[in-house]
This record gives sequence, C-alpha cells and structure tokens, in this order.
Amino acid sequence: MPKKKRSALKRIRQTGRRTKIKTLARSAARTAVRTARRTIADGAETGAEALRDAASALDKAAKRGAIHRNVARRGRSRLAKQTNKAAKKA
Repeated sequence: MPKKKRSALKRIRQTGRRTKIKTLARSAARTAVRTARRTIADGAETGAEALRDAASALDKAAKRGAIHRNVARRGRSRLAKQTNKAAKKA
C-alpha cells in the first residue's frame, strides 16, 4: 500500500473540518426556520423576531457555503410571506 502524500493528508483534515462546520450551519438554519414557522403559526407576537433570527441563520449558512444563496433567499422570502399573512389575520 503506497504512503499517502502530505497534501492528501492535509486535504483529509480540511474536508473533515469543513464538513463539520457546514453541517452545524445547515442544522442551525433548519432549526431556526422550524422555530420561526411554529412561532408564526401559533400567532405569537414574536413572529417578526423569529423571522429575524431565521433570516440571520439562513444568511450565515449561505455565507459558509452550507446552502446555496438562492435557497437562503427563497427561505427568507417564504417566511416573510407567512409572517405578513399572519399579521394581517391578527
């Protein structure tokens, strides 16, 4: 079995670290969106605050490359629509 090159070993380390960071960012974004949807559906006054937190988490995930920037924009847009719709009902 041939010995692995130094550059290959470095790549393995980088990939592991990057995967971990992106997974955390993606998970945080999904959790924030889920929390925001639940808050908006409950008709709570903190819907706008939850929207802000979710939008921030989506933007951070997009910045890190965990999700595509258009996916983040679409998520923000959909949450904003839901928030505005819920505000009109109340």
